[in-house]
Amino acid sequence: MDFIFMLTRDDRTVTDCLDVLDTIEDLGITHIGFKDVGADPGTLARLHTRIKDMGATTYLEVVSTHRDQALASVRAAADLGVDWLMGGTWIEETLALLHGTSIGYLPFAGEPLGHPTRLAGTPDRIARDCRRAEAAGCAGVDLLAYRATDADPLDLVRAARAATTGRLVVAGSITGADQIHALAEAGADAFTIGSAAFDGSLQPHAGTLRSQLAPVVGL
Repeated sequence: MDFIFMLTRDDRTVTDCLDVLDTIEDLGITHIGFKDVGADPGTLARLHTRIKDMGATTYLEVVSTHRDQALASVRAAADLGVDWLMGGTWIEETLALLHGTSIGYLPFAGEPLGHPTRLAGTPDRIARDCRRAEAAGCAGVDLLAYRATDADPLDLVRAARAATTGRLVVAGSITGADQIHALAEAGADAFTIGSAAFDGSLQPHAGTLRSQLAPVVGL
């Protein structure tokens, strides 16, 4: 299962994202993501180039739950040339904007609400959304399982896994090894961690970002 380190805190790219890369560059993290809020377009362009120069796969996750803003994020992803676009629910419009690129699209399954985002939806709803996304030509789904409001997180993961053959990424509010192991058993292909590393939640008694991330990289 892949670990995607998100250079984000509270659903915003951290303002010192380029400095953070200097700190973690030798940890061997091979999947790194960010969002198109919190940093200006020039910084995001430099950030993306730096991540690719490290040999890592890049991800941009859509934050907004409003159509026009979400599609603006899609355009930003296309301009940057990221490897994967995560989030958003406007599947047909997004795929049209990504046409001709090599970007894999992972829309949200369920109903994202608010900011930071929560997830509404039962396992049946998640399964339907996964089947719809795959039928439309998406590469998989982005599932905010641990921000669920209507169901047990792992029930949502299992429902999604049963409903799609695509890439299943679980994002948001993952704070420890027990959750990570449970996600692997439930069938997730990847998981993201951002705020928990910056907040110190992964290793409460450690003081540096490197100390927070090193045990996750080793799982």
